Amino acid sequence: MTLTAHRKMQLYGTLLLLPAAILLTTFAYLPTITTVINSLFLPGFRGAPAEFVGVENYQVLFDDPTFWKVARNNLIYALGTIPTSIALALVMALFVNGKLRGRGFVRMAYFTPTILPMIAAANIWMFFYAPQIGLFNKLLGALGLSGINWLGDPSVALGSVIVMSVWKEAGFFMIFYLAALQGIPPELKEASDLEGTSRWSFFWRVTFPLLMPTTLFVLINALINAVRVVDHLFILTKGGPNNATNLLLYYVYENAFSFFDRTMAATITVVILLVLAVVATLKFTILDRRTHYQ
Repeated sequence: MTLTAHRKMQLYGTLLLLPAAILLTTFAYLPTITTVINSLFLPGFRGAPAEFVGVENYQVLFDDPTFWKVARNNLIYALGTIPTSIALALVMALFVNGKLRGRGFVRMAYFTPTILPMIAAANIWMFFYAPQIGLFNKLLGALGLSGINWLGDPSVALGSVIVMSVWKEAGFFMIFYLAALQGIPPELKEASDLEGTSRWSFFWRVTFPLLMPTTLFVLINALINAVRVVDHLFILTKGGPNNATNLLLYYVYENAFSFFDRTMAATITVVILLVLAVVATLKFTILDRRTHYQ
């Protein structure tokens, strides 16, 4: 290949990458840099220039008990939704991957919650959780039990939000597991049957290890979903009662658009980005080596 042809190929490749580079720069890199810069300044009042304060905003944030309560809520939410959603998705995928009458209908039923807009799903569950006319309290009343204020009691409100999130996400993760199960060579199952291997041994020693790359992918998506919760909190609880269901991204929204403290919102956002960066680093340096076998 001549030098001119090589340069033409380089130019061609650059032009192919240019649209993606422009989008990433405009909607990812520049907002991130701007957010980091804003977290280091205090806004000026009455036209005064912004004042550089360094890490003072982070010190104020870490001294804020509400932030730690919200962070604890988010940790509980993640621990409640991520393993439950993944386990339920795997069970559903194994169920609908076998020989089952009406398999297509069952798959559609499992996946339907995923295609519902989160606002619509939150309104449906608000009806389920309503104290007087809600479905769950009606069922408890039929059993002779007293009703529960699902979204108004601080001790059960976050758990109620977790249940709705699992219902919404499990069907989405099921699709990835189902695709991975259908990609496993059937010869492995035939060989295990010839050896007299039990179903549990085949799943634990063959199926589950082959599903680990998919599990890692689903795990990262579930983690991202656990951090970016805003819309259904806005419909269900607005972070209440007494911040019992407030999560990090909704706390960012509150600071930016309810309290008009965009500096603190930027500071919280940077902390979230740093946590996600640490998780991504662990993913690429440790987990990838333990889950890919090619």
